[in-house]
Formats: sequence, C-alpha cells, structure tokens
Amino acid sequence: MAQGGSQHFPNLFAPLRIRGAVLRNRILSTGHDTVLPTDGTVNDALVAYHVARARGGVGLIVTQVAGVHETARYTSHLLMATTDDCIPGYRRLAEAVHAEGAVIFSQLFHPGREIMESADGLLAVAYAPSVSPNERFHVMPRALTTRLIAEIVGGYADAARRMYAAGLDGVEVVASHGYLPAQFLNPRVNRRDDGYGGDAGRRLRFLREVLQGIRAATGEGLVIGLRISAGERDEDGLSLDEALAACVALEGDLDYVSVTTGTSATVGGAVHIAPPMAFAAGYVAPDAAAFRQALRVPVFVAGRINQPQEAEAIIAAGHADVCGMTRALIADPEMPAKAARGAVDDIRACIGCNQACIGHFHKGLPVSCIQRPETGRELAFGTLRPALRRKRVMVVGAGPAGMKAAVTAARRGHEVTIYEAAAQSGGQALLAQLLPRRAEFGGLVTNLSRELELAQVGVRRGVRVDAAMICAEQPDAVILATGARPHVPDLPTDGVIPVVTAWQVLAGEVRVGGRVVVADWRCDWIGPGVAEMLARAGSSVMLAVNGLHAGEVLPLYVRDDIAAHLHRLRVEVRPYSRLYGTAGDTVYLQHTPSGEAVEVEGVDAVVLCLGHSPVDNLSPAVEEMGIELHMAGDCLAPRTAEEAVYEGLKAGNSV
Repeated sequence: MAQGGSQHFPNLFAPLRIRGAVLRNRILSTGHDTVLPTDGTVNDALVAYHVARARGGVGLIVTQVAGVHETARYTSHLLMATTDDCIPGYRRLAEAVHAEGAVIFSQLFHPGREIMESADGLLAVAYAPSVSPNERFHVMPRALTTRLIAEIVGGYADAARRMYAAGLDGVEVVASHGYLPAQFLNPRVNRRDDGYGGDAGRRLRFLREVLQGIRAATGEGLVIGLRISAGERDEDGLSLDEALAACVALEGDLDYVSVTTGTSATVGGAVHIAPPMAFAAGYVAPDAAAFRQALRVPVFVAGRINQPQEAEAIIAAGHADVCGMTRALIADPEMPAKAARGAVDDIRACIGCNQACIGHFHKGLPVSCIQRPETGRELAFGTLRPALRRKRVMVVGAGPAGMKAAVTAARRGHEVTIYEAAAQSGGQALLAQLLPRRAEFGGLVTNLSRELELAQVGVRRGVRVDAAMICAEQPDAVILATGARPHVPDLPTDGVIPVVTAWQVLAGEVRVGGRVVVADWRCDWIGPGVAEMLARAGSSVMLAVNGLHAGEVLPLYVRDDIAAHLHRLRVEVRPYSRLYGTAGDTVYLQHTPSGEAVEVEGVDAVVLCLGHSPVDNLSPAVEEMGIELHMAGDCLAPRTAEEAVYEGLKAGNSV
C-alpha cells in the first residue's frame, strides 16, 4: 500500500503525527467490542482480527474497551486491564499490528451506570456520580464514594501503565455515549455537592485527574486521547456545547479528541452507537467541525463513514483530521489498500445493516459481517485453501448464497459457472432494497456481482436449471442455492378482502390501499418495512405482529429506528397477533397468549409477511446422479442473508 499519500485520495492518505505516533493515513478502526476474547485477555482470534485490518492498510487501530476497575464489568466478555496479567497479550497484539505498519491504541473504560449484564446472570451493582437511573437498561446506580472515585482514577493510570509496558502507542479514555466520565460532566446526571460536582470546574475534576494520572504513570511518548459524544441526542444527555467546553478545558492534557454522538442511556440515543443505513453518510461530521475549529489537537470523527470518498471529503472540508471507518473495515479489511491504489469498485462497501457486527455483540456472539463471514473467523477462513484438483462446478441460483459460493470456489481454483433463472442476480436482496430507507441493502448484490467478475465466474442469467440440464452438463460438483418463495398458508377466507404477499407489493404486481393489515410472522424487517411503505403512500396500516414487538429478531438499533418511524407515521402495532382468516371486510386475529379472537373490521387488504418456504426440487436428482452436492441458503432452510452468505462461503470452501 502507498505510504505517505495517494494520488486518488490525497487528504485521506496524508500521514499524521500525534505525539510519538505517526499514522500512515487518516483511516481509523474505532474501538468496538468484538466478543472474540473468552477470558478477559487478548487471544489468538483477536490478534488475527486486528492483523487482518492492519495488513489491509488501516492507519490506526483503537482496540475495544479495557476495564480499569472491577466495577467496570458492563458485559460478561469484557477485556480487563486491572492486573499485569493482561500485558503479554497486549504486547503480542501490538507487535503483530506494528509488523503490518499500523499504529495501535487501547480504549480505557468504565461504564458507570451503563451496565448491560453480568457473567452469572445476577444484576450487578452499578456506580455513578449520583443516584441517577438509567432508562435503557433499567439500572438504578449507587453513588460513588470519594474513596471509590480515587480507586477508579488510579485504575485508569494503572491500566495505561500496562498498555505502555505492552508497547501500545496510546490510550483513549472513553467519555462518549454517556459512560462514567460523561456522567461526571453532565449536570443532569451528576448532582453531587462535593469536589466532583456542582459547577463545570468541579464536574471536570474526575476527567482531569484521570488524564493527569495517566500521563504521570506513563511516558512522554504515549498518546492520550479522549472519545466523547458531540451531544448525546437526548434531552437529559450531555449537550454539544457542554462536551465542547469540557474538551477545550482539558486540551492541555490531551493529544487528540475523537468525536461521535449519542448515548447508551436511552433507546433513542443508543441508535447512534452504530447508526443503521437509515442515517446519512458522515452525518456526525458537521458536529465534529465545531470541535476542530475550537481545538488545536487533532479531531477524529465517526458515524456512518463507509466509503473513502466520504472520508476524503470530510477531511478536505476541514471537519476532522481522521475518520473512523470501523464497519467499512469489518466489511472489507483491505478497503484502505484498495482505496490507495484507486480500486474503489473493488471495495466491499458496508451496507449499514448492523446484523452481524453490533447485532452479534448484543447477542454475546463474536463480530462478523453478513457480506464477509470471514470477519471474526480469521483463524478458520482467513486464508482460502487452494483446491487439490480443479473441478467443474455448477452453482444453481445467483442470490447471495450462490454468488458467495461461486466466488469462493473460483478463488480456490475451480472452474465455476453460476445459473440464475431471473434476468438479474440478487435474489431476495433485490426486494429488500425496495423497502423505505433500505436501498443500501442492494449494495450486497453490487459487491458480490463485482466479486464474481473479479473471480472470473461464468454467469448465465435467464436460465432455469432442471435435472436434465445437470445431467447433460455433467459437472464435478453442484452447489444448490435456489432460495425460497413466500409462505402462503391455507387461510379460511371468502375472498372479499384481497390477500397478497409482501413480494407482490414490493415488486409492484399488486396495489393495495385504504385500511391494510400487514400480518407479520417473522418479526423481521419485511413486515415493518411494508407497513411503513404503505403508510407513506397514504394507507391506514395495522401491523399485526406474531411476537412481542415489531422487529423482534432485528439488531437493536435497526429495530428501534424502525419503531420510531412507525410511531411517527401512526402505524398501529398489535403484538401477540396470529392471523387466522378473513370474512367480509373483517380480519380475524388470535391473541397468542390468551387464545382469544381479535376482530379488525373495515379492512381493504391483507399483506402476508409469514416467512418463506424452501425451493428445493433438484437435490434428490443430483444425489441420484451421484454428483458431489452442496446446499446453501434458503433452499436448505429459509433464514437471512447472513446465513446464506456464510453457507455460500462454506459450500465454496468444501468443493
């Protein structure tokens, strides 16, 4: 990769010195929990994960939060920096990242009242400056004593000393998203009347002691940064002006400020921790610009910066000095190297779906990506195994599963042809992109199509494969990825109310209006998306959800953003509702916990979002022919794009 600049993105690839560290470019992987560590220390999986991004050309890696005190355990899989036992793992990580030319910092962390879970299932005792409840996790914290404050301040210094001893280039104190340092800064959360509360100067004391303690415990070469929200986007949260004033007051103790937005404390504020595709690219940059204008130290910014051209524009405009592009690097670790050489069409762009990155974190699962399942699985799939014998491989179905299978098999050395019955590749992703604020989902198809081209896979569209064709072709192996179709149960109905599928609505095959009931069995993005689409078109919509709430199976921030839009559009959401049938202009639902009937009168149409049935009419014939067979995606069992792409990877890797 180009060192010291790129003709394609001159600002993005300009080196930057921060105290004792020199960044080769302005691309940053911000601190994010990977759930890869298993015992609170750095392990092989975490090293391999970060090395992949360092090798791909990132300038700076900020590792996930490291707890500075026993009271900082906000999840059961937190890295801890409370004893010297952490030093060997961090040293190994730093050496591996440095060997690939990247700079590495570690976040230092205490959540305060933002406690998500504990290791044993019991509710933890949370600590905050004052007894100020957390809305999102329903935590009532205990007020910190001055003795415990001193312990935590010392914990930051001790943790930094360990990172310094391990050879990391810097540390970043996390004051973003309403975590403990921000709780001290916020007068609506910090209601103390001692030396740590009251006026702005006393509310700054905690952070000032932390930063000065870190410097005293380490060396002059160590970079010390602060991550902070440029406004927590909540009426009781820290405002932009308050955050900026704190940074100005602390600037003498800082080498940089990393700006984000939002808060963990509320549902609405937490959406900004990993904003989904509904948010505009680079939307935090204007807020960061206020910090850059007021501060002399470099300013970093993060928030939906997925493409190098977006980052280049932000830096060129003077809004920030460094751009956090974390999910872009999760989707494509080689993004910086590709951008440096101008191969922007080859970049696997993040689509902001949140499903396997932050979505996995909320389930306590290791980080990954629906487009790149190799992410988080570097030890298993980081290097493709070359084929021992070149085979002729026939892939049937050019949805996400088939495309990933074809690309993987071809990259391993096989001769691969993919067949698609439709005129366009993409499968259900082509419908997903038609939903409101989901157009970016189509990037999944764009990215995989480019990978087919680069892997020199033969593509035959408009060809419906049958058993006779497979017999005539006589491939060495067949990968079936034939997808699914809408599940339409045998509902009792007299036909007065039209009953149609979501696919028909999205494809424009039918038009529905007036009062519409959207029956949502899966509780994913389809039902709420159709409901939003119809409401925006003027329909009165009831979303009848066969679950606890709309979007129940979706990543939290996607779900909560959808809930906000449905509420604003006055879509009626009825949970615990099973579709039973229709008669006249009445839709009959069943309340699932009680079994009681619910009648909805005056309905003009019903849209079915009741899941999918697999399309698999070829596997018996292929097995009978004795041809090597693999299956991937919805033809195996209808699920999501994540499973489809992962199974495509496995199928292509198994041929």
